[in-house]
Amino acid sequence: MDLEGKIAIVTGAGSGIGRATALLFAQHGAKVIAADITGKQDETAAENPAAITAVKADAGSEADVQMLVAKALELHGSLQVFYANAGISGGMEGIFDQSVEEWERILRINLIGPFLAIKHGGKAMADGGKGGSIICTASVAGLRSGAGGPAYTASKAGVINLVRIGAQQLTGSSVRCNAICPGLIETGMTEFIYNKARERGFEDKIGQLNPLQRGGIPNEIAEAALFLASDRSSYVNGHALVVDGGLSASHPYARQKFGQTAS
Repeated sequence: MDLEGKIAIVTGAGSGIGRATALLFAQHGAKVIAADITGKQDETAAENPAAITAVKADAGSEADVQMLVAKALELHGSLQVFYANAGISGGMEGIFDQSVEEWERILRINLIGPFLAIKHGGKAMADGGKGGSIICTASVAGLRSGAGGPAYTASKAGVINLVRIGAQQLTGSSVRCNAICPGLIETGMTEFIYNKARERGFEDKIGQLNPLQRGGIPNEIAEAALFLASDRSSYVNGHALVVDGGLSASHPYARQKFGQTAS
């Protein structure tokens, strides 16, 4: 999984999957631009300052994504990997309770963010002439309903098809475009689920719906990202890699009745 000589951008790198991935990429030889809007990207970079540069950026802002690509080119002269990982859950309110403004906010970060990574990161890689790898965080929620709120689920379904479109649009450039679909992973986004289970004494039931009967950890998704970033995945393109402990093999869920909000 050698990334020696590769330059990578990772969004949402201040915590969770993004931080784990930025550190793993750096461990395997990449120079990393760790981007986040929270300020926590500085903590990530502090763990490996020789390989990681922290940049404050909004992954859903075109100007900020352009700035990240320009920063990579300015500091390192090229770009080979863009991991569009930043995302928000938007809560579990039902479709009749969410506002248009909330949908716009979730879609801007979760779906427009990956689009911008492909638009600007993909072009920089193609122009560089050496190919590259674009990776986008989707979710098992994007495969079918029942694993997230309405806007979140719709945004992640969009990401899955977006990488297929991206792979086709980048035909002939040797730039690959893939997604990762995590299941239940313990991150800041899912903290409320884990905290609620622990408060009720149900920690042993976390992840019980998947065949491994446990939740995942950020590094397990980072390892998948490392594979897709490396030349080991050189013939993987337009694909959504599911990393969910087997949850989506059957994808059980509790049906939400009209007028009720998921708990």
